[in-house]
Amino acid sequence: MQCDCATYHFWKQRIVSQSPQCVSPRAPPARVRPRGVLLRHELPKRGRPYNRSLQAARASRNNTQLNTKNKLRIGIALGSGSARGWSHIGVIRALERNGIVPDIVCGTSIGALVGAALVCDELTHLEDWVRSLDWQKVVSYFDLTMSGGLIKGEKLFDFLRDNFQDRDIESLDRIFGAVATDLGSGREIWCRNGSIFDAVRASASLPGLFTPVEDDDRLLIDGGLVNPVPVSMCRELGAEIVIAVDLNADLLDKQHSHLAAAAGPEALDASNTSVVDRIQAKIADVLSFDRNDQTPSVFDVMAASINIMQVQLTRSRLAADPADVVITPRLSHLALLDFHRASDAIAEGERATQQVVTELQSLL
Repeated sequence: MQCDCATYHFWKQRIVSQSPQCVSPRAPPARVRPRGVLLRHELPKRGRPYNRSLQAARASRNNTQLNTKNKLRIGIALGSGSARGWSHIGVIRALERNGIVPDIVCGTSIGALVGAALVCDELTHLEDWVRSLDWQKVVSYFDLTMSGGLIKGEKLFDFLRDNFQDRDIESLDRIFGAVATDLGSGREIWCRNGSIFDAVRASASLPGLFTPVEDDDRLLIDGGLVNPVPVSMCRELGAEIVIAVDLNADLLDKQHSHLAAAAGPEALDASNTSVVDRIQAKIADVLSFDRNDQTPSVFDVMAASINIMQVQLTRSRLAADPADVVITPRLSHLALLDFHRASDAIAEGERATQQVVTELQSLL
């Protein structure tokens, strides 16, 4: 059908006026601009302002790209070492100052205690307490027994339970695990649920010193007997980068020290005299017991034996389950029960960590 020009223009105007939205097909689509990013045509065309603006745009783009990448999950394996374990506090402090915060925390023995304080946000409280310890306070926490060990541990852990919060491991914001040993079978036990204090108590039951912990139908003792630095546990729980803290690296380099009692009363006033030496000196004084100062005591033999076992086992486990970075504080000058020398241990932990920060940051 044909129509004249007047009719054509009449109906064309009616159609256009009644259309709900008119969009020119030649109009370019609206551009969605990333927040904080300048388009190139909006930048100054030359000179130093142009360079600075272009650098800012590139930096913003790079940050956006970095934020889209999956963050590597960092795990920290805090090793056993009795009183030397206060060095873990210094390690954690040094890592935090350099912006390194672990997502997964695993510990053995004293490492489990410090790790528990970290994941419960009680590390500052723990640090303040350990720095306040002197040897008299340390001895006051020893409830002696001859059943299963020299120390029950109830007095110490009751104090910790009353002064630090106890939480279920499943409710923590970060993944946590502690290593213990089944006394009956010798198997490695991973404590991953229930009370965090119960897990720490089992992991820190040093054989011969602290009494074992009953768990259903088994007895649990110190995890350092099977896995002194729990790198394997960190890996299993999902860590992609594992930082290991080995407190026993230089123990076999230490020369044997004699009893402080053999050196006379003056030695007992020295600030670096170990708790074990003080206890032995008191026992010798009460019992009027004279001993050849060239002969090691039962405490010396027990401590040296534990050190040998810990060093050899740690080397073997780290060879089988290597960490990405190993921090090795030099702590051979600290004895098994020198819990009153926390300041020395913490400072050494910070020093040792600073030596590996550059290596660690290159991995992240």
